[in-house]
Amino acid sequence: MERENSTEVTEFILLGLTKSRDVQLLVFVLVLAFYLIILPGNFLIILTIRSDPGLTAPLYFFLGNLAFLDASYSFIVAPRMLVDFLSEKKIISYRGCITQLFFLHFLGGGEGLLLVVMAFDRYIAICRPLHYSTVMNPRACYGLLLALWLGGFVHSMIQVALILHLPFCGPNQLDNFFCDVPQVIKLACTDTFVMELLMVFNSGLMTLLCFLGLLVSYGVILCLVHGSSSEGKNKALSTCTTHIIVIFLMFGPGIFIYTRPFRAFPADKVVSLFHTVIFPLLNPVIYTLRNQEVKTSMRRLFNRHIA
Repeated sequence: MERENSTEVTEFILLGLTKSRDVQLLVFVLVLAFYLIILPGNFLIILTIRSDPGLTAPLYFFLGNLAFLDASYSFIVAPRMLVDFLSEKKIISYRGCITQLFFLHFLGGGEGLLLVVMAFDRYIAICRPLHYSTVMNPRACYGLLLALWLGGFVHSMIQVALILHLPFCGPNQLDNFFCDVPQVIKLACTDTFVMELLMVFNSGLMTLLCFLGLLVSYGVILCLVHGSSSEGKNKALSTCTTHIIVIFLMFGPGIFIYTRPFRAFPADKVVSLFHTVIFPLLNPVIYTLRNQEVKTSMRRLFNRHIA
């Protein structure tokens, strides 16, 4: 049966993060303040990397793309969530829900693959330094960037295609503050067991395998640099430690949400808030605060514009 004939639901009602008005106001103020402070920082990272001829290494190329992906990712959920905090009825159309779900997984999948590419870049730089300029040439960097965008697109299209084949004819209340697979799939007017397995395989398994692969990769790198006192090795150790922190921030909530059966847990909304709003904005900042070259370039850029 075609979707137009089986789908009666044309909009979803978002139940939001919490029903308490006081808690909503508190979260609204905190998220808005965090958003207005950290988001410009992400764009400053992009501007700094683009404007400084000294930051042309692949590491900074990928860091700039990470800042762009994270800033874009935060735009999917945060602005609407802030508006909904001030609204009595939080409604999103069926098409709007599918669109939000698509971009959430498109950018999220792309970012996960970008972290894999960044791990590969660090492995070549630290473990195969003599081959680094040959392997990570500009053409290879753009090829990897294209591949991760394509991977995120394919991952998201699978999610959306599975959702579009589900009939929605009854309840339309989503127990969350945005549209995502675990909540939407539960509203379908059919048995979704097989569909849930496919979703877990597509999102959960991909997230878990990337996470484990990244941990193994950085474990190998850390073993190679452990015990060295040279400046270059210490810098490598600092860089890898930063990457590992971001990996846990990125993949930890994703594993919690997508690698288990789609049942509601009390912590789901809080984990989703950090996964979709807080951590994406923090990731590039964490990289930057531990990278002396980017911090120095930012100071030069700031001094040049106020001089």
